[in-house]
Amino acid sequence: MSTGKEFAPPDATPPQADPIAHARDLVDYAASLDCIHCGLCISSCPTYRISGRESASPRGRIHLMRAAAESRVEADADFAEEMDYCLVCRNCESVCPAGVQFGRMMELTRDGLESRRQRKLSARLARWLGFRIVLPSRLALRLVGTLTRLMQVTGLARMFAPALGAAGRALQSLPALPPARERALLPARNRGLRNTGDSDARPALFMLEGCAQPELFGHVNRSTVDALCAAGHDVHVARAVCCGALHAHNGELDQARQLARIYVQEWVRSCAAEGAELIPITNASGCGAHLREYGELLAGDAQCGADAARFSALVRDWSELLSPRIADGSLKLTAPTNVSGPVAWDDPCHLCHGQGVREDPRVLLKAIPGLEQVELHDSESCCGSAGIYSLLRPADGAAILAPKLETLANSGARTLVTSNPGCQMQWLAGIRSKGMDVRVVHLAELVQPTQRT
Repeated sequence: MSTGKEFAPPDATPPQADPIAHARDLVDYAASLDCIHCGLCISSCPTYRISGRESASPRGRIHLMRAAAESRVEADADFAEEMDYCLVCRNCESVCPAGVQFGRMMELTRDGLESRRQRKLSARLARWLGFRIVLPSRLALRLVGTLTRLMQVTGLARMFAPALGAAGRALQSLPALPPARERALLPARNRGLRNTGDSDARPALFMLEGCAQPELFGHVNRSTVDALCAAGHDVHVARAVCCGALHAHNGELDQARQLARIYVQEWVRSCAAEGAELIPITNASGCGAHLREYGELLAGDAQCGADAARFSALVRDWSELLSPRIADGSLKLTAPTNVSGPVAWDDPCHLCHGQGVREDPRVLLKAIPGLEQVELHDSESCCGSAGIYSLLRPADGAAILAPKLETLANSGARTLVTSNPGCQMQWLAGIRSKGMDVRVVHLAELVQPTQRT
């Protein structure tokens, strides 16, 4: 670390004179004091595992944050690199005896860094297009999806990907996009199935359809709604597009707050129209972890802070709604016809570490008749996807996935099951690169209910 006063991001020319007047604005200084530096987080950190550097561990990063807040080191290129190197997988939070909220600390630090960076024009343009134009707009996402499918079908994606840098890597990592009819959005309201005389009413749900999920894995959303309706739930589908998770993780907290307000306000209107409190749900673990933090994100917001706090308290992963129905016998599943060989469940980081949901997906898998399962060693370790991390840092993402691919190969599994679109794409790309004969599916694709009893 340098000891000067100027901040010089890694991809920009140093500013002439831009001292950090208030160093503590860069990080959550008070939160950094929670860390007792015991070191239990080190072995759980994927970047420490592959680098061996203390500064690439949660403890090391918190030490750097505290030093920057106290003006003992400059938040320079080296500092920014260590913050960017983190996947924010939050594995460290699961093992931390002090309860350090490391994910929130990283979001605030990256946001503080972003406000001081002088990125190249091409990088600023890419971020503006991605975060401000494409992700919040269903029309823009539809256009990108249609153009991407056209490039895949014609072979242009394979031809031009090497010359497109990060955008080309994104193209190559994408699964084959389905035709437009299979990327249709869900109906705004989906009625739950009820038996004659059934008095056990299920709560109505408010489901996030997502930004990328409809374009990439629309069938996953349909399978999710089918299962929830079979369990007796009415499912209202939100028309708000992006929850803001990618923005929050990448230094765009103001935009994340704006998107959170839109989503919370739609939820409030839907609850009023229904005359009941709808339970917000999602089938994408990264989005789910972020939705649970809307209360903190919008704390003090005069317009919808209180609603955001209530919203966050109600958020559930879709599997949490179904596993109790399995347990009480009111929902039974059939054997899927499209699964070959043993299946292995891999815990998405933001499901197990971010939301604390571990048992519910396993309850669903165990309830599927005839399904042979094998356990993956260290199934809670990160796959290296981490939102757009694997696109921006493909070598690091691949290095983090490598031991998991070896574990998968040794397990004998022929189907890898996850529940996050980013993880799904990361596993698909890694398995394809190794020439492995393993299928990757979302949990919802295997959960096929019979008629309720």
